[in-house]
Amino acid sequence: MLADLSKGTILYFTPVLMLTALLLSLFAYLAPTVMLHSQVALLTVTPSSALTQPGSSNAVDGPSIFLGPLGSCSRTNNEAGLICAPSSISPVYNTSIFTSDTPSSVISSPPEGAPAFMAISLALSVIFFIMYTAISFRHLMGKAGAVWEKPSVQRFSAWIGIFAFLLGLASSLIIFMWFGKAADDFNQSIQGQGSNGPQLIANTGNAFTMIWVAYAFFAIPVVVSLAKFHVLATK
Repeated sequence: MLADLSKGTILYFTPVLMLTALLLSLFAYLAPTVMLHSQVALLTVTPSSALTQPGSSNAVDGPSIFLGPLGSCSRTNNEAGLICAPSSISPVYNTSIFTSDTPSSVISSPPEGAPAFMAISLALSVIFFIMYTAISFRHLMGKAGAVWEKPSVQRFSAWIGIFAFLLGLASSLIIFMWFGKAADDFNQSIQGQGSNGPQLIANTGNAFTMIWVAYAFFAIPVVVSLAKFHVLATK
């Protein structure tokens, strides 16, 4: 029974985890300019009196901006529609909606190349998902499954998974530190202006939560791929 459970987990559950990781990473990468315009972002700047009037619970109306790896979406007030910039791997965020006393200069695009490396990681993740799934279900492919039996093919698949995982995780960590510092600098500048400062607050967005969950799921198929070669190497 334990052997059947282990086999079922490896063959059927891990491809589902990999697909989930791929979709979460893709959603986080495309938001907010392509999809989920106001629901998912790496960094958000929204109206709030939390910094200028600590303890206040009054609703505030004002400009908002939602930043992602490929660009930003913004609106001038809570009732206005979102305007999204064209997607680009070298995005320029539209901060013209803010007043002159807003420290918008700290809101800048991440280091050049980071979104491109994330895109490369996504492409490699797609290849790894296809190869990993084919290897898992090779016993159902008849003669075509013989190709996926070859150790060289399985080794290549494992290397693709490792590169995709490390490249994507490293790029995400760099962007997380970049936007985390931007949020801290923005909020400190607002607080420094006292009660006369703009009623805004910056926060790292839920896209990072999606990314961390995605790479937690991604790690499992990668470990399974490496475990196969570890077992073979110790025979």
